[in-house]
Amino acid sequence: MADDRLLRELVAAALRQDDDAARELVRALYPLVAKLVRAHRPARSAEEDLCQMIFIKIMQKLSQFSGKVPLEHWVSRIAINTCINQIQAEKARPELREADLSEEQAAVVRNMAATGDELAPDQRFASRELVEHLMTVLKPAERLVIDLLYLQQRSVADIQKFVGWSTALVKVRAFRARQKMKKQMAIISARENK
Repeated sequence: MADDRLLRELVAAALRQDDDAARELVRALYPLVAKLVRAHRPARSAEEDLCQMIFIKIMQKLSQFSGKVPLEHWVSRIAINTCINQIQAEKARPELREADLSEEQAAVVRNMAATGDELAPDQRFASRELVEHLMTVLKPAERLVIDLLYLQQRSVADIQKFVGWSTALVKVRAFRARQKMKKQMAIISARENK
């Protein structure tokens, strides 16, 4: 990594609107930022996209750099905070992408998007895996009710006795879980048809 004195000179020049200094600053800091992104990158974010986002923030906040700490520390803090914020955003809005699916699961999605026909016997296992994959976007209680009701094929009365919920609560949780799974499936199918 470049020495701190050189980095501070590049910062001062970049603040004077020197584009060459700004590019050189990015080149000097890129290995550090890329290393931090690799260590803290959220699952759905591409490394390059996250690095670019971090450098945009760095350049926007460059005038706020006080010089009391080494520039690398300041940049590290921005990079890690950006990664943490991205992880939290992904947790708040879970999403399943086609890239997250196996080839067989993607084939099931394509088949379901293209026709309303029953699944072929060779696709049933992949469809079960797909359902399990779609369940990752559900809350634990919703996963439980879907598992018991559809995968284990228990009745609502059995589930009510097993978990202690009212019949209405079992049905409502199952309905909400199905809606989330349908929405996620529609997102995957829409991406598949592009």
